[in-house]
Amino acid sequence: MINVAIMGHGVVGSGVAEILIRSKEHIAKGVKEDINVKYILDLRSFDELDYKDKFTTDFNTILNDDEVKIVVEAMGGINPAYDFVKKCLSSGKSVVTSNKELVAEKGAELIKIANEKNVNFLFEASVGGGIPILRPMVQCLAANKITEVKGILNGTTNYILNKMIMDNMDFDTALKLAQDNGYAEKNPAADIEGHDACRKICILASLAFGKHIYPKQVETVGITDITLADIDYANAFNYVIKLIGKAKLLENGKVSINVRPTLVSRDYLLSDVNGVFNAVSVMGDSVDEVIFYGRGAGKLPTASAVVADIMDCAKHLETRKYLSWEDTDESIVEKEDEETKLYVRLTAKDFSLLEESFIKTFGNDIFAIKNKEKGELAFLTQKDFESKLTHKINTLKADKIKILHTL
Repeated sequence: MINVAIMGHGVVGSGVAEILIRSKEHIAKGVKEDINVKYILDLRSFDELDYKDKFTTDFNTILNDDEVKIVVEAMGGINPAYDFVKKCLSSGKSVVTSNKELVAEKGAELIKIANEKNVNFLFEASVGGGIPILRPMVQCLAANKITEVKGILNGTTNYILNKMIMDNMDFDTALKLAQDNGYAEKNPAADIEGHDACRKICILASLAFGKHIYPKQVETVGITDITLADIDYANAFNYVIKLIGKAKLLENGKVSINVRPTLVSRDYLLSDVNGVFNAVSVMGDSVDEVIFYGRGAGKLPTASAVVADIMDCAKHLETRKYLSWEDTDESIVEKEDEETKLYVRLTAKDFSLLEESFIKTFGNDIFAIKNKEKGELAFLTQKDFESKLTHKINTLKADKIKILHTL
């Protein structure tokens, strides 16, 4: 029998406990040994539960019990999760987590400790929830040099944008609906400002390219500035707007990485990823492009990925799973001057002057949507290098300029 402790009995932690107890026989067949939940750490009491006797409020009870071989961190955030996980790994216990913030900020350090102690630190659920993505990257795509990872990494923002696209809801109304349905937190900043997607693309990029990339290194823009006008203009150009996290390996070995609202062509599969679903695209030098799709969050989908990691740890108590990257003192992040199309929306009090400057700069070859009543003009640039296009756009006689990338 292998003893497991769960730290945190919130949405994910309770889901993990439920699956481990409900599916005990099925899991034992897969592992060839019984998995026993010995402790659940939480400050609250759950007297109504059948397994109420498993709860403890003292972390040291878990840390000092040598019978506990695997610890699940399901508390979220950095503190006290970082301190607890570090101590567990240092004491020779394998750790499984779904905590994207912890992995994105402290992953390299925790992986190093796990290596030194010959234990496992696994975090499949930290990126795609129930979507298998990290293990396939290091196992199924092991023969490939991965050159790019991108995708829709946050279900809340995808739901909001989808409501704006399909139901013509403004941003505030769509956000309120997401909160009412439990898809967005009372404080939705981590989602709508792009921080959640940023942490996930950092984990994907670190794993794909072998060096730790920190969230503070990533250019991150959320969806709070997206309006129904942008949605309508994008639709007229046969695009939809999605929040995309993207990391690309450059020829010099550096990585271009960002999170931003992006116009996605309706001809591309990611444009059809709707609601709270996520999708991750991985480009390999042999396989070309593969896309992983599914529910990126939720109690049982996320818990199922955590339990799969527990089972992996149980099968490899004496060996290590190779899911890692290294830290580095030198930043590997570099902004790419990419060849791209840009969506440009211009607003000016003097629309005639704006129109004149647009024709002078871009000629009549580029289709533009003009709204004289609102003093607006929107267009897609032709494919060119980003810095050259941005310089041209900034010469236009506009009071306000909005620029979004395309995919």
